[in-house]
Amino acid sequence: MLAALKSPRLLTREVLAGLVVALALIPEAISFSIIAGVDPKVGLFSSFIMAVTIAFVGGRPAMISAATGAVALVIAPVSRQYGFDFFIATVLLAGAFQIVLGALGVAKLMRFIPRSVMVGFVNALAILVFVAQFPQLIGVPWMVYPLVAGGLAILVLLPRITRVVPAPLVTVVIVTVIVVVFAINVPTVGDQGELPRSLPELFIPHVPLTWETFTTIAPFALGMALVGLMESLLTAKLVDDITDTHSNKTRESWGQGVANIVSGLFGGMGGCAVVGQTMINVRVSGARTRISTFLAGAFLLILVVALGDVVAVIPMAALVAVMIVVSASAFDWHSVRPSTLRRMPLSETLVMVTTVVAVLATHNLAVGVVLGVVVASVLFVRRVARVVAVERELAEIDGVPQARYTVTGELFFASSNDLTTQFAYAEDPERVVIDLSRSHVWDASSVAALDAITTKYERRGTTVEIVGMNPASHDFHGRLSGGLGGGL
Repeated sequence: MLAALKSPRLLTREVLAGLVVALALIPEAISFSIIAGVDPKVGLFSSFIMAVTIAFVGGRPAMISAATGAVALVIAPVSRQYGFDFFIATVLLAGAFQIVLGALGVAKLMRFIPRSVMVGFVNALAILVFVAQFPQLIGVPWMVYPLVAGGLAILVLLPRITRVVPAPLVTVVIVTVIVVVFAINVPTVGDQGELPRSLPELFIPHVPLTWETFTTIAPFALGMALVGLMESLLTAKLVDDITDTHSNKTRESWGQGVANIVSGLFGGMGGCAVVGQTMINVRVSGARTRISTFLAGAFLLILVVALGDVVAVIPMAALVAVMIVVSASAFDWHSVRPSTLRRMPLSETLVMVTTVVAVLATHNLAVGVVLGVVVASVLFVRRVARVVAVERELAEIDGVPQARYTVTGELFFASSNDLTTQFAYAEDPERVVIDLSRSHVWDASSVAALDAITTKYERRGTTVEIVGMNPASHDFHGRLSGGLGGGL
């Protein structure tokens, strides 16, 4: 950030990026307010507060946080069933949950999200962003289409000429000027909802501080906290990959909680990282610091409060063009190329498709990610379970015949279930050696399987010796062996 402050060129880039993001946030914040069943100003103020707050407390520079559709869908029932005060109380509790989850290290769970799920998440998001533009393209005046086409041309061609000024900002200005000068009648930002005329004020929800209130809003608050963290951490990882930098996911986790609490205290609906606007900021506009995030929120407030009449005349066609380019840029086209699909394991493709389909079916990114992780885990377990092999070798040591079994592979609940069936109990001599030097014992199921094998042999008067365990397996087996019961 200090480098941007010292360089006029970098600072200009951050400032213009923040302005473009602010413009793109306005119609979405209004739309998400409608989804949540609250006044448009609730979403607009929430976006302003989330962006400004996360610029200071977040862990991922240049990432944009604001009101989002996923969060709106989770807490919308509270507004409809219990009223606005309970709605804000839910936002505050969700922020508290996120702080606790952040302190407990929930960000570390990101390591368990496979790349195929990440690709599915990005592709599904790109499709959702694109589909979200359909209402502005269906049943509208015909002049919308040439305006969108002109905007797309600017967005594609201008970066090839110069990147001094962000192409989205130029697109918004030129399309707006054309519409105003020629008095073209097309939908504008002002048609999406009334813009606020005053600054946000401190708001304390009037709800009974009882256990009943907590049990009423806690499920919604926890759902909002989990969805918000999942989207934010996935978005942060996406920005890490784009910028080749590392961010503090734990700080981002509790930072999202702080931002949601501040948002709720000023009557905002809360939110989380916004992938579409983050892509505008990072990929399209080239922003890299917290300056752009802070200014996105600051410009948003200035635009809707001080310059509301000017913002109201911006044609939706200009913003639609920007979001179409964002969706095209975000989609991982390489992942769906025939050459890639031929090389990629079928299981990886299945996980990606599952994630995309789940997101599109539910319009909830969190559901898609969870289902994708579950499918990936099941397929991984099946694949690993099949690589366990048992080799039998008969020999005579010091005149004593013995059977030596060498187990190769990881022993856990899936692979150890069939382990007992791979020994020739009736055919083996009176001495059996089980060599685990090429294996590892991971869980109680594996210990129970080894106990069952030993019991089967002992019933036949056969002596069993287990050898070759690594220290961790030996310690684990020693603590549990003989104490699990249920020997076969």
